Amino acid sequence: MNKRFLLLISSILFSSNIVSAQSNLLNAKIPEEIGQKTAAQLEADNDKPLPYPWINDRDVLFGKRVWEIVDLDERVNFPFYYSIEENLGSDRKSLFNVLLDGIKNGEITDVYADSYFQNKKTLEEILSSFKFSELTADGLEVVNTFGGGSRSEEELKAQGILEEWHYNNSEVTPADVVQYKIVGLWYFDAMQAELKYRILGIAPLAVDALSKARGMEDATSELFWVFYPSVRDLLHESKAFNDKNSAVPFSFDHLLNSRRFSSVIYKEENVYGDRNIDEYVIENAQMQLLEAERIKEKIRDIEQDMWNY
Repeated sequence: MNKRFLLLISSILFSSNIVSAQSNLLNAKIPEEIGQKTAAQLEADNDKPLPYPWINDRDVLFGKRVWEIVDLDERVNFPFYYSIEENLGSDRKSLFNVLLDGIKNGEITDVYADSYFQNKKTLEEILSSFKFSELTADGLEVVNTFGGGSRSEEELKAQGILEEWHYNNSEVTPADVVQYKIVGLWYFDAMQAELKYRILGIAPLAVDALSKARGMEDATSELFWVFYPSVRDLLHESKAFNDKNSAVPFSFDHLLNSRRFSSVIYKEENVYGDRNIDEYVIENAQMQLLEAERIKEKIRDIEQDMWNY
């Protein structure tokens, strides 16, 4: 039995334990059976993300917190953006939909307004920035004509005087999420004698519903921050599309922890109140990129410097 055959057999056995993008697809006799897993499949799927090792603070010889932007226009970051529609199967969700659904159904409880995880945001506060509605000029004229100060908008709508086209409605959708911000810690582990990285938080960036209604499509903002270690189980269960092999999808937790994305550093912790790069390198995009690369190389050099005597 040659080595190639053994490698093929081992790869088949390994892939059989991985959740398929559409389970039971080949065994289904009717479309309704697609996605229905057997008891054996459910038992095999009952796994957890690879746990982080416990780190003694005294073993951390170096640490530097950095903030990065993941631009979803870059092809390598497409798995985080698509699918923006949820009609392709329950396993096909964008990262934004996974996070938002987790917040809505209570799986994600600790949601914050900042990357330092100091100020919590409620579900109502989060959803308030997702939808916006205001009367158009025609709608205001209808209210002034038929309302007369005695009838409210609700009464006019109930009577059919105010209709949907009298309103300017806008809503944030997964297609509006253009970037993600990630904060993480680079640290040198003395026990393993290597430089490591740990994600601390992630935030989607999109134009809020009010700015979208005003036509300010470039006015993106942080919708919310989540503490990453608390959502690893959810991201492990949620699968991103694998363009090279759709039968073996990646989990979002795997993509993020293995840093299978393209990003640019926009801030590092510093004595100046953790100011952004664009606050001291002003109106020069090329120099800002070079400064981001300088920060990255400075962190990488730490590991090399540890071996200098």
